Amino acid sequence: MPPEHKTVLPLQDIRVLDFSTLLPGPLASLILAEAGAEVIKVERPGAGEDMRAYPPHLDGMGGSFAMLNRGKRAIALDLRAPGAAESLLALAPTVDVVLEQFRPGVMARLGLGHEAWRKANPGIIYCAITGFGQDGPRAAEAGHDLNYGARTGLLALTAGADGSPGIPGALAGDIGGGSYPAVMNILLALRRRDRTGEGCFIDIAMSENLFTFLFLGLATGHGAGAWPRAGGEQLTGGSARYRIYRTSDGRHLAVAPLEDKFWRAFCDIAGVPEALRDDARDPQATIAAVSRLVAARDAADWDAALGATDTCCTVVRTLEEAVRDLHFKARGVFERQVAIPGHVLPALPVPVVAALRTTAASAPAPRIGQDNEAIIPGRTP
Repeated sequence: MPPEHKTVLPLQDIRVLDFSTLLPGPLASLILAEAGAEVIKVERPGAGEDMRAYPPHLDGMGGSFAMLNRGKRAIALDLRAPGAAESLLALAPTVDVVLEQFRPGVMARLGLGHEAWRKANPGIIYCAITGFGQDGPRAAEAGHDLNYGARTGLLALTAGADGSPGIPGALAGDIGGGSYPAVMNILLALRRRDRTGEGCFIDIAMSENLFTFLFLGLATGHGAGAWPRAGGEQLTGGSARYRIYRTSDGRHLAVAPLEDKFWRAFCDIAGVPEALRDDARDPQATIAAVSRLVAARDAADWDAALGATDTCCTVVRTLEEAVRDLHFKARGVFERQVAIPGHVLPALPVPVVAALRTTAASAPAPRIGQDNEAIIPGRTP
C-alpha cells in the first residue's frame, strides 16, 4: 500500500475576509472554506448578521446561519467606529480575498473600498456582490431574488394556466447569479495572480448573471425574433414532453422525455394512443390526453410503472422525501455535519468534490466575535 499522506487542499493557503451577509456571499465563502480557505467572517457587534436570527433557533443560533457558515472564523467590529478601518486594513498583507455585499460605494465611505485594500496589498482580490452591479441606472436599487427574476424575464416564464408567475422554490439569483459566479471569478483571479502577481476587482451583478439561464430564449429571441412565452415553448410548458401533470391522488408527475426513445417508452407505459404520439401534429390534443392518463393513476402506481424503464419521468418529491432518498444516502450527500452547542445538523451540500474538499466530518459554526483577540487584538466585540 502507498504511504499515507496528508491531503493538500487547493485553497489551504488562502485567507478570505468576508463582510457579506444572508445568502450569496456567505455561500460563496462557505465553498471556499470547504476547499481549505481560512474564512474570517466580519459581523456587527451584538446580534451579528441578520441570518443568525432566522429560524430554526437552536440555542440562540439560526440553523440557516450555521449551515452557511460552517468551519469559518468570526470577528465582530463596528465598521463606523474610529480606527475600525485601520484595524482591518492592517490585516491586508495577510489577506488574499475580500468579499462584500454592500450597495456600491458603501465600503469606500467606510474607508474599506477596493482602492484602500489595493493600496495596502496590490495583489488582493476584491469581490463585490450586488443586485445590479457597481454602475448603471439601477446600481443603487434594492432587490431580492424575486426582483432579479422579475427584472430579467425569468419569472415571466414560470406562469401557470392562469397567467400568473409562480414563486420559484430555488433562489437562482442569489446562488446561480451571485454565489457561484463569485466563487468562479475569485478562483480565476487567484489563478491569474499566481502567474502575474496582479490583484483584481470583481464586480458580480446577480441580476445580469440570470440571463445565462435563459440561453434558449435568448437564442430564439435574438436569432429569430421569437421570444419565449410561458406555456408556449418546449421547455416552458408548450410541449407534452416537458410538463408537470397531476396524479389521481393530488401529487404530480414531472414528465421530461424529450428524446424520442424516452417519449416512446413513456407513451407505452402511459397508454398514449398511437394517433397522438406525434405530439408535433396537435400539441394541445396530446397534452390533454397525457393529462387524462396521468390523472387516472396515483403517484405510487406511477413510481412502480416507471421504475424499471428509462423514461425521464419522475414523481415530484417533497424536500423531506428527497433527503431520505436511498441514492442521496448512498452518495453521502448529507453525511457531514455542522456543530452548534447542543445540536448537530447535516452540513449544507456544496458543489465541491470530495478530492478537493476538507475531510472534516463535523465543523462548528462560529460564535459572534469568537476570534477577535486572535485576529484583531485589543478590539473587543
